[in-house]
Amino acid sequence: MACFGAAFAIFGRETDLSPTSRPGRSGSARVEQIPVIWELPERLTPTTKLVIWLPAGLATMETARPVMLRLAAVGYLAVSFDSWERGSRSTEALESLMPRVWANFPQVAWPLYGNGALELMRVADWAARAFGVTPPFAVGGVSAGGDIAVAAAGLDPRMACVAAVVATPDWRRPGMHVDGQLVGSGEPDAYAAWLYERINPITNPGSYAHRPAMLFECGAQDDHVPADGAQRFQQALAPVYALDEARIRVTLHSGVGHDTVPEMLDNCMAWLRTHVPPDER
Repeated sequence: MACFGAAFAIFGRETDLSPTSRPGRSGSARVEQIPVIWELPERLTPTTKLVIWLPAGLATMETARPVMLRLAAVGYLAVSFDSWERGSRSTEALESLMPRVWANFPQVAWPLYGNGALELMRVADWAARAFGVTPPFAVGGVSAGGDIAVAAAGLDPRMACVAAVVATPDWRRPGMHVDGQLVGSGEPDAYAAWLYERINPITNPGSYAHRPAMLFECGAQDDHVPADGAQRFQQALAPVYALDEARIRVTLHSGVGHDTVPEMLDNCMAWLRTHVPPDER
């Protein structure tokens, strides 16, 4: 199987390896401090398209593997990673972390989103060198992973397509409930506020002037990540997308709360194949 300029990152330093040193379709690496996994398509060429897919919540990148395999099966180079304080990089037990999250969501969660979006650009840089792929790229994810994906698309114009499942472009998540209880608005510290002011999608509509194709698959009854965030974002970007309104879509799934149903992922696959087709030559 051919691949182009394969590289691992070891102890924060990228070291080139020959294609034969990475058998099989799956692989892993460290890109500086970032753990990365990938799934290769049957045929990898310089025109193969990269999709970076991130899992929900604080889950490890391994939980993204089923979607990655599905992406690779239709011809994409699929990559995931454990972003800052998520998955294998979490430095706090959930039993102590989650009460802090719900007690002050901005102070704890906004750095997760902001740092995740910044690291996604770093992973894309590495994947382009390691596998010889070129933009446009695509990004997607579920819940917090989708939040990070949407934010990254505003930072990096190489991200031409976004597929977000039960996710939001509004880091404040007004109306968010946990176990039936409304979560308070909280107050960010200076660090979290700095990231919010510069990266939060809904308050930075100008960051999407490159008009990435963005799909939001939302549960109509989701009271944890309310769908109105995506709807308000679509309205805010109406002037930007005025000449091509079909490039931003919000789909509501009746009877679905904060959950992922098969139709959502089916729609994501169709969206990706329409706007950033895989290499099918």
